[in-house]
Amino acid sequence: MTANRDANAETDGPGTPELERLFDPDSVAVVGASPDSFYSGNLVENLLEYGFDGDLYPVNPSRDEVWGRRCYDDVDDVPETVDLVVVSVPREYVVDVVRAAGDRGVPVALVLTAGFSEADEAGAAVEADLAAAADDAGIRVVGPNCIGVMSSAGATLTSTCSREPEPGGIGLVSQSGALAFTTFFERAADQDLHFSHIVSTGNETDLTLTDYVAYLAEQDGVDVICTYVEGVEDPERFMRVAERAVRNGTPVLTVKIGQSDQAEAATLSHTGSLTGDDDAWAAAFDQSGVQRVPDIPDLLGRANAHTSGRPPDGDRVCIASTSGGLASLLADMAAERGLALPDIDGETEQALLDLDDLLTYGELRNPADIRGYGADVLPEIADALLADDGFDAYVFAIGLSGVDDRAVDIAADLEAIAARAEDPVYVLWTGRKEPENPTETAPYARLREAVPFYEDPSRCLDAVASTVEFAAARDRLADHAPRSALGEDREASADLDLPPGRVLTWQEAESLLAAFDVPTVETSVATSADEAADTVASMEGAAVLKIDSPELPHRTDAGAVRLGVESPEEAREAYNDVYAAARTRVADDEIAGVLIQPMVDGGVEAMLGVAPGDVFGSLVTVGPGGVLVEVLDESATLVPPFSRADARRAVEETALADVLKDRRDGEPLPVDPVVDLLVRVGDLAASVEAVAELDLNPVVITADGPVAVDALVRTSE
Repeated sequence: MTANRDANAETDGPGTPELERLFDPDSVAVVGASPDSFYSGNLVENLLEYGFDGDLYPVNPSRDEVWGRRCYDDVDDVPETVDLVVVSVPREYVVDVVRAAGDRGVPVALVLTAGFSEADEAGAAVEADLAAAADDAGIRVVGPNCIGVMSSAGATLTSTCSREPEPGGIGLVSQSGALAFTTFFERAADQDLHFSHIVSTGNETDLTLTDYVAYLAEQDGVDVICTYVEGVEDPERFMRVAERAVRNGTPVLTVKIGQSDQAEAATLSHTGSLTGDDDAWAAAFDQSGVQRVPDIPDLLGRANAHTSGRPPDGDRVCIASTSGGLASLLADMAAERGLALPDIDGETEQALLDLDDLLTYGELRNPADIRGYGADVLPEIADALLADDGFDAYVFAIGLSGVDDRAVDIAADLEAIAARAEDPVYVLWTGRKEPENPTETAPYARLREAVPFYEDPSRCLDAVASTVEFAAARDRLADHAPRSALGEDREASADLDLPPGRVLTWQEAESLLAAFDVPTVETSVATSADEAADTVASMEGAAVLKIDSPELPHRTDAGAVRLGVESPEEAREAYNDVYAAARTRVADDEIAGVLIQPMVDGGVEAMLGVAPGDVFGSLVTVGPGGVLVEVLDESATLVPPFSRADARRAVEETALADVLKDRRDGEPLPVDPVVDLLVRVGDLAASVEAVAELDLNPVVITADGPVAVDALVRTSE
């Protein structure tokens, strides 16, 4: 990390860079400016055509004049210290240009030039030099290999923007430059959906995707932040920045590519085998309140809903549809998305039944089938529905033509309804959209500017669910300390002098777990058959004997475990058997002894663990344990540190919570002790970097609480 970034980082939370002069500069110098260059030429023409009224200084020693302006030989010749330098010169000159701009006092450079780390080793070396030069000169760098940036209230600094940006409430940060302007921007503009800012991050040699998200989250004109993510250099900082944005009322939506990538680290535990990189990202997004969406149309559709005002107060949705079939379809879709459809009853139902122009037959359901006739009395229908405080959001689904004379009245009515509604209103219009005369403006076009408007039922309900989900995430995050504060009260771990690069013995693992109040079953270590016999003789009930060898972490696979040992004689035999089984795999000096534990019966088996992660360092996993690990193949992942609320949600999203509550052979067991244990394991993962991998499987949960009966711990080198 460069000093530039350090200057904007806070020890207790995410820092925010000052980027006003990037997005709204009063003066710009374009180094390499030439009408013959696709990138610099189009950028200058877009800048001028789309309303930039500041000072523009072309810099190109090969020209005397371009665009009717004097052309300067270098940055030092420009008559003022500009707010922004755009760099579009061959790769070998970029470092010198950026250094000169920084020495001149220019605060930020936008580097369009490609051919750096994305190209070859030589380019990667030049990129490293660029980072160092920017750091030394104190200049922030966008890119290199960057398509550009845009602010609808400031400047358009890109070569690939085919139309003038209109003011909007969506901030977009994209790690794909081409997608940013040629796909996101163009497709959104076709739908009358507009951006406040667009950033192509390029190679992020200095300013990163996280920096831009932090900046956008503090801008009053940004209603929602959309991101296209390929990878994040500092994922922990990204989580803190995104969480702060959501906590403060700005939704963060992301398309994250790479769902098929799995962690490649070689792991010994069930935890590691269950967890991949995509699981880690899913956990990180969930804990931070970030919504992950599958593709670009989904991103734009959901973003549209977040620009219309405050989100719903809850998940209770009322749907009024001109088509019975469409109403039934929407009912199913709402259920799939976890949206509630409360009954339309009482005074609301009666008010609708009393409408002479609304053909009903004794009762109304939700979704309400208002039939095609209902489109003629939408204001009256809306008056009744909007007065009902039993709903948090409204969807008006119009299955009629959107281009005839009747559509004009419907569109006007819906616009007025949305304007007077205190709760969010969404419009789904599935009928014809193309007028006979393509030069005519369709009646619904104005409506699309006034209310979240959708033509596809699934897109519409995805958007409704997105706003509901955001409100829930915002409120959830507000209920507990921010991520930056998690672990501040965590006591320092005990003096843990863990041996590096191997699996721990039971006694070593037991000491580690005890330091974090992780309960383990009472265990003795025997080094002879007689010692095993004496230990079992002193115990009540049956015992388990299993080998203790760091070189044999999967002792069950080696036959080095015996269950149900009840007498000294059985103990001697079991000791000899497990020891002999172990010796077929490992040497004598690699065996620490034989563990003797009481059988723990009558409980529910869980699995908790810490796995190595390629992105986040370590991950914590929880789920059903024992044989259920393979049978159910269900677990939840968390990125430490995490809150108790995160831990509870993780437990409750797995089958483990159901197994605890719905026991066939006993009373229900509480979830709270498992949540507490999961938090302690998370504290361990966040506190002890030496632990590369931890597997507690099984943890047996009884009425007395959870207890780990087996533990596999591997330390890092």
